[in-house]
Amino acid sequence: MSRRLLQVVVIVLGLVPILAGGSGVVLGPAMVGLPASATPIDLDSHLRYLSGLLLAIGFGFWSTVPRIERQAARFRLLTAIVVFGGLGRLLGVFVAGVPPPPMLFGLAMELSVTPLLCWWQYRIAER
Repeated sequence: MSRRLLQVVVIVLGLVPILAGGSGVVLGPAMVGLPASATPIDLDSHLRYLSGLLLAIGFGFWSTVPRIERQAARFRLLTAIVVFGGLGRLLGVFVAGVPPPPMLFGLAMELSVTPLLCWWQYRIAER
């Protein structure tokens, strides 16, 4: 569980929100297969906004990499944001049903992988 390995893992896993967020910003509803003509403008706008937040979260995690052992507060804040988003997605499972596999992957990242990374960062910071 070395510092360098954590840095590499954060860089690699940071690609998930960066690519998903960037895709949502650029493609809007088309990212999930919805035609623009069938999507209300307010839904398009909201999806692109939330995608921008996701993109920023990914860049936020990347910003911790150079001195990751000194970024506990930022790492915890970003983790809390991701976990709250995951809890919202989990509520959707109970309200609307089980989403497709890419969304389940996101849910797993949000409620298990990201908190584990935060714990790992804590362990590195404590040394």
